[in-house]
Amino acid sequence: MKKVLLMLLIMTGFAQIGRSQTDVLAYEKLTFDSQKEQAIWTSGDENPFHLFQAVQADKIVSEDAWTVLVKDLDSKASKSGTDVNFLRQIFQKSHQKLFKKYEQHSTFNLMLSEGQFDCVSGSAALGMLLERYGYEFDIIETDYHVFIAVNLEGEKIVLESTLPVGGMITSPSEVEKYLDAYKPKESATLRAVNQRLAGPEIDYSDNTIFRKVTLTQLAGLQYYNDAIVHFNAQAFGQAVEQLSKAYLLYPSDRILSLRELSIDLAYKTYGYELKK
Repeated sequence: MKKVLLMLLIMTGFAQIGRSQTDVLAYEKLTFDSQKEQAIWTSGDENPFHLFQAVQADKIVSEDAWTVLVKDLDSKASKSGTDVNFLRQIFQKSHQKLFKKYEQHSTFNLMLSEGQFDCVSGSAALGMLLERYGYEFDIIETDYHVFIAVNLEGEKIVLESTLPVGGMITSPSEVEKYLDAYKPKESATLRAVNQRLAGPEIDYSDNTIFRKVTLTQLAGLQYYNDAIVHFNAQAFGQAVEQLSKAYLLYPSDRILSLRELSIDLAYKTYGYELKK
């Protein structure tokens, strides 16, 4: 395990962080699982592709699947432009070459090497491709899901990465229906993180979060998801390590709340104190 002292200046380009909420994190020692992960963080590289590779970076095997996909799409891009037909090509070919099997909390690297993906890694791949080919789009974060809404010629098209069939929604009425299913009701309130994670079953009907995130913030959500895996295994120290990095990429309340809960549970469960 490698430890390095990272000042906020090193994080320039990763996230714009409010001082009032991040003093606790700005000067702490971050812990990295591998030299590859540390290299990604300390290089100053702002390429989202590399940020997504940071989680479980030791599992980086090959980028061949990504290279083949991009090469295939590049050959068609000049002929099609940013139209709905090329958008369909992006969606379909991503499923053919990258999205092989849905697996909750799969990492971007696992998707590249074995084809296992989830809504975060799938949306990450689609988002980077849409950016490459000049589409206007929003990455939407909800309570337990991430998807993409493309703005094309005044109309919205939803790209649901976890659905190989029917996941590209173009009908205005179906798009509206899909979006409404995730939008919070006026009376919705965000429950405490310990209530949201308690018990063997998650209530996926919770609708309190519906917001746009950047690719960098989405990379933070990948760290958040990895932290949840550690949290559920009661590996609270590792959860805190991942959440510290998640928060630097995406300073959101629920990442900070889970971090604080993990610190408290580490003391209550095992009797050791983790640095606040």
